[in-house]
Amino acid sequence: MSLSGKHAVVTGGARGIGHAVASLLVREGARVSILSRSPAHERTSPFFLVRADLTDRETIPPAFAACREANGPIAVLVNNAGVAESAPLVRTSDALWDRTIATNLTGTFLCTRQVIEEMIAAHWGRIVNIASTAGLEGAPYISAYCASKHGVVGFTRAIAAELTGTGVTANAVCPGYTETEMMQRAIENITTRTGRSEASTRELMAQGNPEGRIATAGEVAQAVRALIDGAQSGVAIVVPSAAS
Repeated sequence: MSLSGKHAVVTGGARGIGHAVASLLVREGARVSILSRSPAHERTSPFFLVRADLTDRETIPPAFAACREANGPIAVLVNNAGVAESAPLVRTSDALWDRTIATNLTGTFLCTRQVIEEMIAAHWGRIVNIASTAGLEGAPYISAYCASKHGVVGFTRAIAAELTGTGVTANAVCPGYTETEMMQRAIENITTRTGRSEASTRELMAQGNPEGRIATAGEVAQAVRALIDGAQSGVAIVVPSAAS
């Protein structure tokens, strides 16, 4: 399916997985708008950039209005913006819990609500939510993150059912550990706390991933592209996979 001329919005698109997705969509001819709280300016030149903090719901409607003014009706939404923090449950503060749920889950809901009516009216639209393998199973020390990503997967499946017959699909991509700045921060945190070497920490992460290896942001972007291209809805694709 050609993306030429279609307008795609990618949240958290200034770095990491979001930047890989936005870059791929631009290369394939889409007009891409990025919503980012703290963009890396040197990376944003091919895109229309809007500053938005998804934990501040008042900023979201004007951000989407600015995207439409620049690039027209929105045909594709990739909900990628997210945060990840770790702590044992007894040390998971209310603030950590609230900002994780607000960014990862409520932000996905709020952004999706901004585009759903126009996609239904156009009889075509693609919503792809970046969840996580932590949205499919549990893991220690990331209860808030797991809860938020389980919520994203459940939300995706619910709206996919609601959108049946409209021409609009909703799907999720569930990456394992992926080579990004976020993962590098996690490695630094683990090595500081445990005394492990970076190499052994990477190996531990790889062993916990599907296929026993670290994913790349490009692989995740290709999974997003496949879901935009297809007509399936309500699925959660794990990355890396045997086919990637």
